[in-house]
Amino acid sequence: MAIGSMDRVAVVVGAGPAGLTAAHELLKRGGVHPVIIEADTVVGGLSRTVNVNGNRMDIGGHRFFSKNRDVIRWWLNVLPLQSAPAKDEASLGSDSPVSGCDPELLDNVMLRRRRLSRIFFLRRFFDYPIKVSLSTFRNLGLYRTFKVVCGYLVARVCRREEATLEDFYINRFGRPLYRLFFEEYTAKVWGKHPSELSAGWGSQRIKGISLYSLLCNAFKPRDCSLLQEGVETSLIESFLYPKLGPGQLWEHVADDVVNCGAEMLLGYKVTKINMTDGKVVSVICEGPEGVERVVCCDYLFSSMPLSGLLTSISGMEVPSAVLDVARNLPYRDFVTVGLLLKGLTAHIPDTWVYIQERDFKVGRLQFFNNWSPYMVADSNTVFIGMEYFCNEGDDLWNMSDSALSALAFDELLRIGFAGSDSLLWSNVIRMRKAYPAYHGSYAGIDAVQGFVDGISNLYCIGRNGQHRYNNMDHSMLSAMRAVDALHGVCHKSSLWDVNTDMSYNEERIG
Repeated sequence: MAIGSMDRVAVVVGAGPAGLTAAHELLKRGGVHPVIIEADTVVGGLSRTVNVNGNRMDIGGHRFFSKNRDVIRWWLNVLPLQSAPAKDEASLGSDSPVSGCDPELLDNVMLRRRRLSRIFFLRRFFDYPIKVSLSTFRNLGLYRTFKVVCGYLVARVCRREEATLEDFYINRFGRPLYRLFFEEYTAKVWGKHPSELSAGWGSQRIKGISLYSLLCNAFKPRDCSLLQEGVETSLIESFLYPKLGPGQLWEHVADDVVNCGAEMLLGYKVTKINMTDGKVVSVICEGPEGVERVVCCDYLFSSMPLSGLLTSISGMEVPSAVLDVARNLPYRDFVTVGLLLKGLTAHIPDTWVYIQERDFKVGRLQFFNNWSPYMVADSNTVFIGMEYFCNEGDDLWNMSDSALSALAFDELLRIGFAGSDSLLWSNVIRMRKAYPAYHGSYAGIDAVQGFVDGISNLYCIGRNGQHRYNNMDHSMLSAMRAVDALHGVCHKSSLWDVNTDMSYNEERIG
């Protein structure tokens, strides 16, 4: 990475995918010195990998695929031991997951993975996404299958006005299938019934999926290429995955940008953003033991939550209506309970298993071994992440680590995946503001966007920086476009177009 003359300073708040991509791109272009401020003591944000005694937890699960060629090239160029990037645009969409790269060197860092995710419902496994197949009909039974078909036909004839997410689902799947596979799970994930959520959420998250598209997909050949321009995200079959989890990539990027001149302040929280004449001039942050730093800057790239950003501004009045929207933007928080087991009662090949059963609190299971065998220290053990969706401060969030571990193991026993004497140890990870939500004050997000866009040297990037339920590559793209905007390649408003002009997102959450 070339370093040019760095006579200007950019503060980058957050060392997750958006922040680290921004710092990397600034250094590559030259002329700007990045100072990265991260409240946590580790890098990676929601894409970090937690290492516990040599066993690694991926917080949320991150598949490396994209519909954007720039992101794919970025991954291939930044990874260590990479022999060569894809040589041309055609090769990105070839039959090989990665073209133009030495397979042995690539496998030292990235693994080619086949996606397998299933739904556990009625104490049986269903393919995810639901497939029009004999096994699905067998699991549902004749009566339920008949109801699903009739319900879908009714939905095609009697279209509902799409005022809520419930309307959106029913129009695409029919009421019986919606009731079976979407209603309860959506409520579990978001803490609200689909009738309380906006139909716009569905338009962004799953607009390309319907019962008709699933039927069409059943007869298509499997696409194994890394570039997935024409494939609905939930139907993508193949992806790449770092052998030691997504954190391996971001730890490498962090080392790279520091070695190339960036300054990294870990464990520092932004407390004030000073403004003069409508521009950011400095950022004050507080580190370990109350140590305070003042960083003068020419630009600010912010991936911090919009509520924290606007309440930190000093020297410029933030309209009360804008501040009220930002302060009340809703989120869903997240707890992962890692269970290391001697083994399972049955072979489970999945990366994810979605738990649709109504009598379980757990929403999803991750089998870290199946993402990468290098995620466990002992190949004779199985490492499972039990994922619980909650709100900070509620009963589930406030449970002690021991109580959460007991709940998770009890549910795993009741599901039938583990034996009573199989638990070796457990670990609990809590993630605040994991999922920006689209209800409540989010209806006024345009006012917030308009205000921050009016600050010429401020660039809001990433999932929390834009309050968008982004994938990892969406967050990266927002950072790339922000650096483009700084250099006059595009208008700053284009940052907000990321994940609105594309029809894909990460795995099914609601």
